[in-house]
Amino acid sequence: MGGIIRGERGALLEIGGIPDHVHLLACFKADTAVADMLRRIKANTSGWLNRRPEARTRFGWQKGYAAFSVSESQAGRVCRYIRNQPEHHRRKTFQEEFVELLRKHNVDFDEKYLWD
Repeated sequence: MGGIIRGERGALLEIGGIPDHVHLLACFKADTAVADMLRRIKANTSGWLNRRPEARTRFGWQKGYAAFSVSESQAGRVCRYIRNQPEHHRRKTFQEEFVELLRKHNVDFDEKYLWD
């Protein structure tokens, strides 16, 4: 993923996750739409994984994604959060945390559209 982002002249600052999701903290060029970058990352990583000789099942990302902007002053905190995913999700599932985050920031949503 870092190579894909660097290839688009961006920078991967942190990456981490658990089996059901991944977090990236990255900087993209100002003229690169987040949707375009995520499409490239997902397409290239799934293609790479599916071409691996040891691939036993076909890998595919979920249809959607979530993206949030982060102020420079919070980057360190976000990096620590990303590094602590296994420990963090022993207490709260990704789904629980995501819905909580949306509510905390007053983002309107219909839960039937969150998961595919």
